This record gives sequence, C-alpha cells and structure tokens, in this order.
Amino acid sequence: MFPPTKASMMMPQPGEIWLADIPFTSGVASRLRPILVLWVDAADVVVAAVTSAAPRSPVDVFLQDWSSEGLRVPSTVRLFRLDCLEQTVLRRKLGRLSEVDARRVRQIWTSQVQPRF
Repeated sequence: MFPPTKASMMMPQPGEIWLADIPFTSGVASRLRPILVLWVDAADVVVAAVTSAAPRSPVDVFLQDWSSEGLRVPSTVRLFRLDCLEQTVLRRKLGRLSEVDARRVRQIWTSQVQPRF
C-alpha cells in the first residue's frame, strides 16, 4: 500500500471523485482505483466504484462529464459496487461530479437502490 499523501489528509466530500488505494480481498496487494464518495461517516467514507466499462445494469450511471470531473477516460459509476473505506486509503482528489451527473446519480439511487428483502 502507498503511504498517505497531503491530498489524503483533505476531508473528502460527497459527490467528489478520488483515487483510492483499494486492497485486494486477500490483503496481499492493492490497486489505485477511482471512486465516488457517497457519504462520510467519521473516519470512513462510503463509496461507489467508478469503472471505464460501459453501463451493464439499471444502477450503472454513465458520467456524461467524465473529463471535467477529473477522469481520463469515459466512465461509469456502479451503484451496486459499494464499499466502506477508511479515509487513509484515499490518495488524491480527481474532481467533483457535474450537476447533471450528480442529478442522474441521485435519481438512479432513489429509484433503484433499495434493500431486496
């Protein structure tokens, strides 16, 4: 894992896109991945995965403004790929969702993401 940086000492805010050092399930290694901060819970953040893959489910949100949001390639937020991370694994803020993309994420979250029991 990478050591903390000055950027990781910044307080993340909901709607921001960050690079996070995501550990593999085995705990042996990790990989830098973009994430969308959904909410902050004390020293943790609840995040959604951001991927360069095309949307494949009703809860995937393609980011129309991906470039201005700090991403290098067209990207999709996967609202069913959630994680709770310690803020210490956040490495660098990439950007913030545009109002258009934020509205779409909120709309899909409200209409599609719910307990299935």
